[in-house]
Amino acid sequence: MREHSGWTNDGLQTLSRTFELAGFPEAIAFVVKLSMLAEKHNHHPDIDIRFKTVRVLWTTHDAGGLTRLDLALAEATDTLASR
Repeated sequence: MREHSGWTNDGLQTLSRTFELAGFPEAIAFVVKLSMLAEKHNHHPDIDIRFKTVRVLWTTHDAGGLTRLDLALAEATDTLASR
């Protein structure tokens, strides 16, 4: 988890992080970019949007918890949020 600063997990089942964006349009733009990333990898996070706050939760349901893909996509999510 050291390399995934800002992310929390619940016993290796999920990886989640809350992102605070500048406003609602920026939050929606972030979610659109995230959805394109998810589609590309055919792996989709749970997303909760609250005005300018976006909570992203990665897990692999059919594997019963976290996989390397979840960790890689968490890293990619950080990159999207920093743009």
